[in-house]
Amino acid sequence: MPPLDQAADAPCRPAAARDDPGVVDRARFPIDDLEAPAGRSLVEAARRSLADDGCAVLKGFVRLDALAAMTGETLALSPEAHFNRTVTNPYSGDDDPSLPDGDPRRTFMERTNGFVAGDRIGPETALRRLYHDPAVQAFVAAAVGVGRLHEYADPFAGLVVNVLKPGCQHPWHFDNTDFVVSLCTREAEAGGRFEYCPNLRSGEDENYAGVAAVLAGDREPVRALDLRPGDLQIFFGRNSLHRVTRIEGERERHTLILGYTQRPGVIAGAERTRRLFGRVAQAHLDADAAGRSVEAGRR
Repeated sequence: MPPLDQAADAPCRPAAARDDPGVVDRARFPIDDLEAPAGRSLVEAARRSLADDGCAVLKGFVRLDALAAMTGETLALSPEAHFNRTVTNPYSGDDDPSLPDGDPRRTFMERTNGFVAGDRIGPETALRRLYHDPAVQAFVAAAVGVGRLHEYADPFAGLVVNVLKPGCQHPWHFDNTDFVVSLCTREAEAGGRFEYCPNLRSGEDENYAGVAAVLAGDREPVRALDLRPGDLQIFFGRNSLHRVTRIEGERERHTLILGYTQRPGVIAGAERTRRLFGRVAQAHLDADAAGRSVEAGRR
């Protein structure tokens, strides 16, 4: 594998210890040597899953003791989540009255989501040890078929805890990024199921009729996952319609989102940052002023 470049300004990076075993269950997931037969086999399996339906799930990716720490960390952080409630269509776009009723661009659904910004996640947490692990980043890069990945330079959006309270849902939508990497740390009592329609659209065909059919209740193209704590998911969401169903019961659902990008220095704009996190940092204002900010992927 080619060497992995790290963003020089990645926030809250912990110091590496030579005897640190990391948080990944390396006995089951040999990510430290991807050129060895076991490492190549792991990458090939992930690539096959992504090629087949745009989703790869590595069950029990982290060690049990690390998972216990992560679960406690996201639970402690969850009160700091900023919640926003909106109505949105699958494309995060505005209504277009010129389109007919039933067009998916005119179908709006309730979306309530909470996010804990990365600057709230301490440098010594197991959450950050996973995110900054070079072997994890090299594995993800190999799985998605790119030479190298960078951590976000954004102080909020690089590492995020997604909190869904009872009653919250993330409705049907497409992502604005090529892939998303996430790790479940706490599941809901009921609901909170990840559902997706692999490759429902393409760069050549938006397939509005197919999208409209799913929004109207067609289950034929829908696949469902019950992600458990400790499961790592790599997902191609740009062309695969997907959602998280409404949370039921009394327990929150927590997911760690690991933000990696193919180019260094990515910082989101202030407007979107304020909407997602309820505040901005000077880095967002500076990036806007210099014309360097970008829209982070749909979360």
